Amino acid sequence: MYIFDSHQKKKLPFTPLQKGKVKLYVCGPTVYDNAHLGHAKSSLVFDLLRRVLVANGYDVTYARNITDIDDKIINKAKESGKTIKELTDFYTEAFHKDMQAIGVQKPDIEPKATQSLEAMQQMIQKLLDNNHAYQTPSGDVYFDTQSDSEYLTLSNRVQNEEEKQNRVESSQEKKNSADFALWKSVQDGTISFDSPFGKGRPGWHLECSAMIEKHLAYDDLEYAIDIHGGGADLLFPHHENEAAQTRCSTNHQLAKYWIHNGFVNIDGEKMSKSLGNSFFLKDALKEYQGEVLRFYLLSTHYRSDFNFNTQDLESAKKRLDKLYRLKKRLFGLEVKEEQTPFQTKLLEALSDDLNVSFAFALIDEMVTNANEILDTKGKHKELKRQTLANLAYIEKVLGFGQQNPFEYFQFGIDETTKEKINTLIEQRTQAKKAKDFALSDKLRDEILAYGVQLMDTPSGTFWEKV
Repeated sequence: MYIFDSHQKKKLPFTPLQKGKVKLYVCGPTVYDNAHLGHAKSSLVFDLLRRVLVANGYDVTYARNITDIDDKIINKAKESGKTIKELTDFYTEAFHKDMQAIGVQKPDIEPKATQSLEAMQQMIQKLLDNNHAYQTPSGDVYFDTQSDSEYLTLSNRVQNEEEKQNRVESSQEKKNSADFALWKSVQDGTISFDSPFGKGRPGWHLECSAMIEKHLAYDDLEYAIDIHGGGADLLFPHHENEAAQTRCSTNHQLAKYWIHNGFVNIDGEKMSKSLGNSFFLKDALKEYQGEVLRFYLLSTHYRSDFNFNTQDLESAKKRLDKLYRLKKRLFGLEVKEEQTPFQTKLLEALSDDLNVSFAFALIDEMVTNANEILDTKGKHKELKRQTLANLAYIEKVLGFGQQNPFEYFQFGIDETTKEKINTLIEQRTQAKKAKDFALSDKLRDEILAYGVQLMDTPSGTFWEKV
């Protein structure tokens, strides 16, 4: 397996810190608003990475944090009149619901910032003891960037004075303009937590370093974990600062491999709330099925910037439709696990730094070839068996194709109408059993009037939207 390491800026063979095991940590959401397409893209990328690692036989421990204390959260709570907990619980649940809709598997560990304060305070104390941090007269604690000779080596940046000044955090007490807050003293009565450094709140960069040490880190190895991931916007300063905190407070580097996914653009513009184009995932899910969005958002290589537009989304849907039509042709047949040459090629493609272009091309080819052979005369028992095994493998590794194929084509019909159609189908089935063919035909016509078509199969009667 090969992975592009953001630190070394090249594709490297993947070798885990411990044979057969992988520890993966990904930066999760700050829960003050609904998940947007950027969250969806990043979550899908690392969901795919996790699946590919598992398919390669690794025992994966996957952690993704929840930031539930932050200035944005506090401001949103004030505006809404809700408590911090009410707000963060609401948006955490909404995030989980949206991720489930696009097939993102739950992490093994999902620590919250408010549950990790002790770990963060312990890391701050170590940094103070090691002379890599200092406390100001007003009570803030800062990381001393000049005390770390390796600072900026992760992102390979050279800061000029203008950049440094742009990052000044309203304090004249810092030793260096690039120093960042580990603990922010709170004296204005807003939400705060007790600590050895006084009442305050942790700095945002601190929580991931502390959570990794608490939940995942190898104590006796050169690196704390195998892989750290997140969006490209996190490489600097967030991940740079995380890496500095960890190496200066522990006896190891933070991660052996760093993986970052590209930005999401909407119709050519970088997604940004300031531009008003922060397309919420929940809005997209009203128009398209979660699997369609999953298929579309995974169709571009993770390191490339993704340009979201409805034309490409519709094309992606048509591509996924073909897979479901093939699945429909084989519906009702028993699925048996079987290793096929297609599966080997698919995993090889995905193991090459998640080469989705090649993987999707293999899927298109498999679907086309299977349909062509099924169109010819013959029973094709072996082909059907292998195709079903291939479709099941795609579900497992890529996470789409998991629905009943008939229900997949029902999207866009409201639940009330679905219930009416299903009731009519059941009545028609009973009429046919009673050999009341006049009533059966009448019920069929009523069903078709809803703009659907019926398929009578050995497994029962199914319908889909025309």
